[in-house]
Formats: sequence, structure tokens, C-alpha cells
Amino acid sequence: MGKAVMFSQSRVKEFITSRMDTMVGFDPPQARAVLVELDEIEQIWRHVKPLLDKATPHSEGEMEAEDFLPLLLSGTMQLWVAIENKEIIAAMVSQIVSYPRKSVMRIISIGGEDMEKWMPNFPIFENWALDLGCTAIEAWGRKGWLRVLDDWKCSYHIITKDLTHRMH
Repeated sequence: MGKAVMFSQSRVKEFITSRMDTMVGFDPPQARAVLVELDEIEQIWRHVKPLLDKATPHSEGEMEAEDFLPLLLSGTMQLWVAIENKEIIAAMVSQIVSYPRKSVMRIISIGGEDMEKWMPNFPIFENWALDLGCTAIEAWGRKGWLRVLDDWKCSYHIITKDLTHRMH
């Protein structure tokens, strides 16, 4: 992992402004979504982690927000942020998964505020996945996401059983 560097709120806003300036030809109703470059992840992590922490209570304990950082810095996973008025209002972690017969973009975690402002950005994720040769997007999430993702289908359920009570 690279050397941790402290950045001021003004540096974070500079990052956000520079990322927004590169968003040519896309004008969502409110917030903009951008893929965070590897060398920018540590700069904004303290602003992103609390948003990802919001998704943790809905998981089965597989990962906490801090577990994402080394995977993001190694390039194994990708960090996306939604920006509105130079503030980060949501964060998403994705991963490209190569199955034997296809590749997919898997959404691992999403956390933030004002979902209706950043949900219109999903075409950005879809286009990015297509550019990488992915034929689908899959998401780890609660069933409630199906109400929001109206053009998605539930392909299968993951059924779990907790065994910690049997451990010695």
C-alpha cells in the first residue's frame, strides 16, 4: 500500500472539480458519477469510507469498508463516486469478474445519500463495463434493490448459514 497522505477539504474539492471537468457530453439531472483513478483513492478515502460504511449493516459480514482499500489500491476493485456541488454524496465499489464463459462487472457495495440524484448515472457504469468486454452487470445487495433497478432481474439467490456457533 502506498504512503498515506493527508489532504485538506480544499484538495478533495480540487480532485472533484478536475474529475467533473473531464465529464464531457454527459449531463445527468443532478449528481455525476466518476471512476476514481488509483493514485487518487487515498486522497479521498476518508470522505468515501463513511459512505461505504452505510452499506455494511446490510451485508453478511463478508467485508467492511476498510477491507476495500487495499483491493482498490491494487486495482483488483474499482472505486466510483457520485459528486454533486463539489461534494461526494455516494460511493460504489466494483470488480470485474471473469467466469469461464463471460466477464461481468460486479457491484460489491454502494453507500450514500439521495439515491435519486445518482441513480441516473448507471449508463456510465454500463458503458464502462461494455468497453472492458463485460456482457453483464451483477450486484451484491438486498432484494430491495430490485424495486430501484427496474430493468434488472433476480437471477439467483445466495443462501447462507452461519456456522460461528459451532466453532470452538
